[in-house]
Formats: sequence, structure tokens, C-alpha cells
Amino acid sequence: MTPLAFESGIFERRHGDFLISTDRARLDLAAIHRFLHDEAYWSPGIARDMVERAIAGSLAFGAYAADGALAGFARVVTDGAAFAYLRDVFVVDAYRGKGLGRAISAAALEHPDLTTIRNWMLATRDAHGVYATLGFRPVPDPSLYMQKRRP
Repeated sequence: MTPLAFESGIFERRHGDFLISTDRARLDLAAIHRFLHDEAYWSPGIARDMVERAIAGSLAFGAYAADGALAGFARVVTDGAAFAYLRDVFVVDAYRGKGLGRAISAAALEHPDLTTIRNWMLATRDAHGVYATLGFRPVPDPSLYMQKRRP
């Protein structure tokens, strides 16, 4: 089986003074875990090993301030061909209001190894307007979708 192309290459782009990168060596796992554990409404109390496993199985995007500090994060769960799920998009409070969440999401959507993806999904409680500017819309027939949640 051929590995996904993005497993070996690093994709980077600038957003003002910020660097958005898929370089795994740059990821600040402690800061990512802290945000997801303490601040994200979708993952309160998540275990560090769960965050690490999730990132290991995803294409991860970090956004970094000029001093190298983690400013934002997102990950894409994908088969690399037809389907992708944008997850865990966040911007650290000190860097909000600069369009960084949208820029990280746009970088994911425009990643050269994901150009064949036809079905992008995400879930959000409060950022519909941000994602609408990137082309996301409510699913036309939500009755087609199902989920199974474990406690």
C-alpha cells in the first residue's frame, strides 16, 4: 500500500505574521491538549493520549506566531482521496480576531494532497458564518446521516 503523500511532505503558507504548517515537529502537543481539555466545548476533559492518537491519525495544521508560539490548530481526518472531516479547529484567545481560524481551515481545504476530496464535513456549534465563507453549507438531507456515540 502506498502511503499518503502528505505523510512525507510539509505544506506551509503565511497568514500575515503567522505561519501555518503541517510540520509535525512544530506541534506543541501540550498546548493543543490543554486547549482541547480545558477550553473546547467539544472535548472537555479529553485525555492527552487520546489527543496524541487523534493527531497521529490525521493531517495536522498548526498556526504559529512570529515567536513560534502555537496560535491555532486544526486537523483533517481523511482517506486522502474522497472524504475529509475538518476537526478540532481552534485559535488561542490571544490571537483571535485576525482571521486565523478561517486561514487554517482554508489551508486545509487547499492542501495539494487533498484536491480530489469531494465531500468535506465538519461540525460546529457557533462558527457557521466562518465556514460558510469557505463554501460549507448545511447538509441538504440530514436524515441521511447517522451517528453512534459512546458515553
